[in-house]
Amino acid sequence: MLTKFESKSARVKGLAFHPVRPWVCSTLHNGVIQLWDYRVGTVIDRFEEHDGPVRGVDFHLLQPLIVSGGDDYKIKVWDYKLRRCLFTLLGHLDYIRTVQFHPNAAQFSWILSASDDQTLRLWDFEKRTCLSVLTGHNHYVMSASFHPTEDLIVSASLDQTVRVWDTTGLRKKQNGDGQSGFDGVSFSLGNNSSAQGQGQGQGDRPSQGGLNVQAELFGTNDVVVKYVLEGHDRGVNWAAFHPTLPLIASAADDRQVKLWRMSETKAWEVDTLRGHANNVSCCLFHPKQDLVVSDSEDRSIRVWDVSKRVGVQTFRREGDRFWILAAHRNQNLLAAGHDSGMIVFKLERERPASAIGNANKLFYVRGRELFCHDYSRISNGSVGVDVPITSLRRVGQQAQTDGIGSAPRFLTFNQHNPTEGNVLVCSEVDGGCYELVTFSLTGSGSVTDGKRGSCMGPACFIGRNRFAVLDRSSRQIVIKNLNNETTKRVQPPAPTVDGIFDGGASGRLILRADDRAILFECQSRRVLNEINAPKMKNVIWSPDGSKVAILCKFGVIIADRQLDQLCCITDTVRIKSGAWDATPTGGTANEIFVYTTLHHVKYCLATGDTGTIRTLDNPIYAQMVMKDSLFCLDREARAKVVAIDTTEARFKLALSKKQYGKVMHMVKHSRLCGRAIVGYLQSKGFPEVALHFVRDPRTRFRLALACGNIDAAIECALTIENQGESKDGGREIWGQLGGEALRQGNHQVVEMSYQKTKDFDRLSFLYLITGDTAKLQKMLKISNMRGDIMGRYHNALFLGDAAERIKVLEESGNLALAFISAKLHGLEENAERIQVAIETNGGSVEGLLENIDTSTKKAGCLLQPPTPIIKGANWPTKDVEKTTLENFEGGDEYDEDEAAKIDIDMTQDGGWDDGGGTFEEEAKTSGLDAALDDLDLGDDDLGDWDDDLDLGDDMADEPEVDEMAGLSNMETDYGFSLPEAGRAPAACWSTNSSHAAVHIAAGGTAKAMQLLNRQIAVSDFDVLKNAMIGSYLGSMMSMPGVPGSPSVTVPLLANDTVGHPGSESLPRTSLKMKNLVTGIRSGYRFFQGGKFNDSKAAFTSVLIDIPLVVTDNRGEANEVKEMLEICREYITAIRIKGVISENVTNPARCTELSAYFTHCNLQPAHLLLALRAAMGTAFKFKNFISAASFARRLLELPDMSSERNADLRVKATKVLQKSELMARNDHELNYDESSSFKIDCKNFTPIYSGGDSIKCSFCGSEYDSSMKNQVCLTCTFCTVGVKTIGLVTGS
Repeated sequence: MLTKFESKSARVKGLAFHPVRPWVCSTLHNGVIQLWDYRVGTVIDRFEEHDGPVRGVDFHLLQPLIVSGGDDYKIKVWDYKLRRCLFTLLGHLDYIRTVQFHPNAAQFSWILSASDDQTLRLWDFEKRTCLSVLTGHNHYVMSASFHPTEDLIVSASLDQTVRVWDTTGLRKKQNGDGQSGFDGVSFSLGNNSSAQGQGQGQGDRPSQGGLNVQAELFGTNDVVVKYVLEGHDRGVNWAAFHPTLPLIASAADDRQVKLWRMSETKAWEVDTLRGHANNVSCCLFHPKQDLVVSDSEDRSIRVWDVSKRVGVQTFRREGDRFWILAAHRNQNLLAAGHDSGMIVFKLERERPASAIGNANKLFYVRGRELFCHDYSRISNGSVGVDVPITSLRRVGQQAQTDGIGSAPRFLTFNQHNPTEGNVLVCSEVDGGCYELVTFSLTGSGSVTDGKRGSCMGPACFIGRNRFAVLDRSSRQIVIKNLNNETTKRVQPPAPTVDGIFDGGASGRLILRADDRAILFECQSRRVLNEINAPKMKNVIWSPDGSKVAILCKFGVIIADRQLDQLCCITDTVRIKSGAWDATPTGGTANEIFVYTTLHHVKYCLATGDTGTIRTLDNPIYAQMVMKDSLFCLDREARAKVVAIDTTEARFKLALSKKQYGKVMHMVKHSRLCGRAIVGYLQSKGFPEVALHFVRDPRTRFRLALACGNIDAAIECALTIENQGESKDGGREIWGQLGGEALRQGNHQVVEMSYQKTKDFDRLSFLYLITGDTAKLQKMLKISNMRGDIMGRYHNALFLGDAAERIKVLEESGNLALAFISAKLHGLEENAERIQVAIETNGGSVEGLLENIDTSTKKAGCLLQPPTPIIKGANWPTKDVEKTTLENFEGGDEYDEDEAAKIDIDMTQDGGWDDGGGTFEEEAKTSGLDAALDDLDLGDDDLGDWDDDLDLGDDMADEPEVDEMAGLSNMETDYGFSLPEAGRAPAACWSTNSSHAAVHIAAGGTAKAMQLLNRQIAVSDFDVLKNAMIGSYLGSMMSMPGVPGSPSVTVPLLANDTVGHPGSESLPRTSLKMKNLVTGIRSGYRFFQGGKFNDSKAAFTSVLIDIPLVVTDNRGEANEVKEMLEICREYITAIRIKGVISENVTNPARCTELSAYFTHCNLQPAHLLLALRAAMGTAFKFKNFISAASFARRLLELPDMSSERNADLRVKATKVLQKSELMARNDHELNYDESSSFKIDCKNFTPIYSGGDSIKCSFCGSEYDSSMKNQVCLTCTFCTVGVKTIGLVTGS
């Protein structure tokens, strides 16, 4: 059983699948109806109007309706779009057990209900009336359901019978006159207020009341009993029709499931299925297989083979009784409700085993046959022909039953052998097995099979006549020849390897171990590389073997042939399949990876760009991509060709490869549109490309500003203005245009923008700095016409017109200021006139000039506008040619066929391979080795080591006045364009790397924190604050500028040794490998001296710095990961040491902790100290068995043979002898030396193999499930139990 979804809730009594959407509706014993999306595992809605348990529920096939029935005797019809109850049907007199819409929903608006009042009722929910009351049962009616295609109803009752009812008469009656049979049945509308009446328009007939009473008591002859099935010894809980055959299955309290067959005249019992140990609650026929599924109060779900009438599978659940089953109409999905919730599950995987062979051939398994689908042959208009190869033998105990997991899981084709066909078919039945099939590729010759064996996971070919399997018992890689003879056994590099996949070249494998993918060479037994791949499912190599796509459960990782990661993408739903583009022309082969999810086809590029190609009605499994065709298999293993449009992917690929001619060709001739493409081009720094095909004026305006195209921006601004946009919107548009034009020095456009926005202050200042005195005079007149006092004064000030300024001050009532200005500028006549006005108003001019310095010439200096040095149209600019991306006509010059030839020539490199490294890298000495070489492990100062061994602007609009009439028209001839501005280094850094330290150096702290949270689940960033600040400050240097100017900030680049890297630049980071090595050395030294707090601080500091260290090569990356493990082990050991000191009065716990201490992965010299302390503790507390164990391990250490440890060797020998004499432990310990275990870093207890545990995403510390979503106690800043991609070390 494959569980797809599981919920926790109160007891589930009713279930129903939505016919189209991924929804399941569950009704609970507490009266709540829950609507779940089982694909994403969330509750969509809840309905809570029933009073008491709700036992029945169903979806309408066409309308957004749900019907439910409960213990409150009510049937409610809900609209899940309106999220409310539409009406309530009243009539039943006891609990309602089941409700169902008619399966022919387009023709019949019927609802069938079964109740404990011993009746069934048929309702017309459109007329909201009862059509018929079915009486005949003499006990509770537990279930009732329509036949999928015929006019039949089956019901089950506690009277130990199953009844089949014929509704032909009712159907004819309804189709004949369209009148409902009963008009006096109660119903209520959306407000749930019940209404009792005698019908709608027919209440005057005198015989109507008598007819209703008769129908209620004795039923009608519209629906008649066709068969009564008797055979159960106790009450029957459920009965169900077969979808196509004349069969009925029933489940009863006698713990039996019975099969019944019907004919036109009679029905009889076929067989009884026995096996349940308690009441059988529900049963149904599987919608796609010849199976019966039943569940029971014995806490089990059983699967029965209808043809053989035997049980074939049993699924048990501890502590929960099952009550209800439901099956999806179209998909292979089942749901079961139990005491604490429900589960949605499948009985087997639906992915067909398949593999692409040579010459466009697809090999796959359908049923028990191995087929070859030849895409090169066309038959009856379809692409490809199915050619059967051979029949496969089924394996396992359920080998003869389809639909329960006996189908092959994996299929591998031998790409290394061009002369004949070799196929490995693997199954997971009985622990895993494989079958080798050999056949001729030409279609003639016999098929050789019969070579079988056991394996774990998939098997794969590693040469022309060799294949590899993973031995399921020893976990060894077994190499075999085509005669199925073992030629070699290879021990994998990790003991947790549970799957092997094709390595892309002869003799190579990709191993799956925990959440890692390891590239392994079998001949030399070397690990070439490894990569983090959580929940890895499959490996797909590109046709030329240059790239590999690793499919994980919720993501895709693209890597090169040396397994160096190129990109990683994640998705919210499960990845189903994938295939590389194999188009021979166009340059897209081996570059575009197309993958499918449950409902979408998507693409991924090696640059990390992704997108959605199309939606799917049903899941498909991609096999090959050729141009705009996706060759795939459906769940029935039928070959299909799905049309796809990869234009967007090819466009992004051409842009990433800087094939600008091809980009412009696609812009002109392809249908590229949408906000996603526009946003993508802007994010990549190519707004000029988006400008060519965007038609929305606002979007075009924004893009034109981004690429500095003033002409296009003016055109868009005028278009927006003509469209009658709002006043505020127009001001914003022209304001943005003016700002960009001012940046480029195009003051003519700036002038027009200020005129459009009526920004008179800025316009006056523009005329001032450009020296246009004539237009300043006109601005003075305009401000006078507008009555703008401040505008008049400013313009007069800019013009140096003292008389006008005095006039403005005088008219505004500032006579004192006007008098002072007149005096300072020598305008005596004006001063005398103003003095008279002041004195007339009772004022005085005495003392006004006392505080003003008039003794120097500067005191009365007249402010004059500056004289412009050059009077020109605009600032001078440099003529530049249009780039290919700006030239729309450049798209016509691109020849796709010629470009394809160039691509082919460039890729023919003669088969040279770089080998993935240099001799210099191999010869480097590890920084860790250097740290160990410099470490003094003498016994001079043991510190705390002891073995314990006793041995805006507001103006009125005046549309009638043309305020700009005095200004001359702008020039429209722009002969120059501004050179394109380069990108800031910080912008390049964040684009070129996904490492958090690089984004911090670029100033993108939010993005860096997001990356750290996604990659290693960092949740407490306060711990990393100092390291992050150091990374930011260390990437820049500051140099003093000229006097009076600010300092110049210069970026420090990491890849500028040969020359300036341009847009490919990366920053230098302050944290390097040597900082980590220094920290490790300090931690070792303090640990050796027994200064455990200082040692823990040193290792913690290294642990904090590791996420922000950028490595230069693969060797450094591996060293960083090794240091991470060292820090984790030593911090755990030191924490255990602290807990030991707290438990000195508890002998058992103290001995346990000492034992766990020796299982931390320490350096040999430190392990010697740990074993010595543990031996002393165990001996002291008379745990002689444990003391002997520690003594043996101590004596086996290589360092014990040295002369300086002679005394310790003698002491350990004595402890061993005495412990073997005593041979007892005084205290019972939670410690088993013979079993491998990991230490719970919270409780310091062992987690044995197979135990439930979770890890820290960063440091890998193990915890029990109670620590999920809490901060790790080892690294102190990451969340435990979150599955992530892991630590990213390279830039």
